[in-house]
Amino acid sequence: MTATKNLVIDPFCFRQFQENDSSAGYQGTVFNISMEKFEQIANERFDPSNLQDGYAPFCKHIFIENDFTDARVCVLPITKENEHCLRSKYEARNEKELPVLTRYFNKELLLEGKEESDVFPVAKYLDLILYSREQIIKENAAMGKTSEEGQEEAAPWGIVSIKAQDINKELPMTPITAMRNALGKDHGGSGVEIDREKYMEAFEYWKDHATVT
Repeated sequence: MTATKNLVIDPFCFRQFQENDSSAGYQGTVFNISMEKFEQIANERFDPSNLQDGYAPFCKHIFIENDFTDARVCVLPITKENEHCLRSKYEARNEKELPVLTRYFNKELLLEGKEESDVFPVAKYLDLILYSREQIIKENAAMGKTSEEGQEEAAPWGIVSIKAQDINKELPMTPITAMRNALGKDHGGSGVEIDREKYMEAFEYWKDHATVT
């Protein structure tokens, strides 16, 4: 990792890459492209004028065309035909977080008797969710984590999550994620209070959609 990069993949996002052992237990989008190659392409396409505001000043989004991975969309509308595939569970993304209740589509049930391409089209875009270096340092300190590679801290933005989707704008944050963030850094959140208007916008979207795991 060099100090000339604008973007680096944050360790929180390692689970989304097949080369990392933590991907074995991750049920979201996992890329078979190497982290090094992904970072290279993301930095080549990085343009600060394309940064879009996220849910807090330290969070930004940048959307890039997905013409270099086979990642498929991981959010589907809930219909009468697929609602029987919905499941729920308590989940924490790491050992420091408080578990919260989540709702999702069971991928195996969705695919019964069908081809993957019939249910999940290849995503047109990748939403790179970025946290500022300052915020990452704050959250790591609150969780008792330290950087293993000092060079990475020179990059102004860390990629903390990647969403494969068909539109080049941000999907609403799930309501339960907003709640977790409001709990504060000591419980695995960012410490950003709930914005009721944005929360209700998220509710309107997620009451009719669910992620696939």
